[in-house]
Amino acid sequence: MPTDDLASFRTSPEAYDLHIGRYGPALAAALVERAGVGPGARVLDVGCGPGALTLVLSGVVGEPALVAALDPSESYAGACRVRVPGADVRVGTAEALPFEAATFDAVLAQLVVNFMADAAAGVAEMRRVAGAGAVVAATVWDYAAGMRLLRGFWDAAIDVEGEPARALDEGRRMRFCSPEELGRLWRDAGLADVEVGPVVVSAAYRDFDDLWTPIEAGVAPSGAFCVSLPPERRAALRSRLAERLGSPGGPFRLDARAWVVVGRA
Repeated sequence: MPTDDLASFRTSPEAYDLHIGRYGPALAAALVERAGVGPGARVLDVGCGPGALTLVLSGVVGEPALVAALDPSESYAGACRVRVPGADVRVGTAEALPFEAATFDAVLAQLVVNFMADAAAGVAEMRRVAGAGAVVAATVWDYAAGMRLLRGFWDAAIDVEGEPARALDEGRRMRFCSPEELGRLWRDAGLADVEVGPVVVSAAYRDFDDLWTPIEAGVAPSGAFCVSLPPERRAALRSRLAERLGSPGGPFRLDARAWVVVGRA
């Protein structure tokens, strides 16, 4: 089954916020803290999506005009502009950042590296626009084990659909979802003082329907796989995922582990 990861992020920003974006504010706060961003810094959010990280950055640096952001999706960039009025939000890709060299004090990317068309080129661009000594940092999900929602989803999908789901499992096909690969990517880009470590965040759900509904909106590779199934197979996937998550009958929370990589230009 072919997959177009970028197309799966051309969906509703509201649906994204209810699916993967539900973890966004807490993850953004952890990334900004780990990167050591402070008041007055000039910052860039690469692959901003609807703007969870952009909003946190704006609050930390103290002025939206100090914040730039970009995303390849027109709708996501538009949602980010609404969320953070005054920020310089553009449509573009990590591999060709529309900024001068050595512009920023911090260049960050949240949950983007594995969706870059060319991750090495994207991180090299992040380094190019970072000033001397500036921090370049990112988060990626621990798809293979620690991101419980996505790990549960793909395990349920493999239970129901077998090899077609196994081939699309983000824990298997996303290259940069381990500390070793992520650290190597940063060092190969010429970044110094590279450190990689875990961060765990969580999200709350009213009930299982609250979790499932945005998946059926087709957001992200998980949602795209879901909507590719005929109704009866989709129903089987829903049932199996609920079982894998403990068959919640009311409010519940899920933890999600990400890897944070930090380096210096």
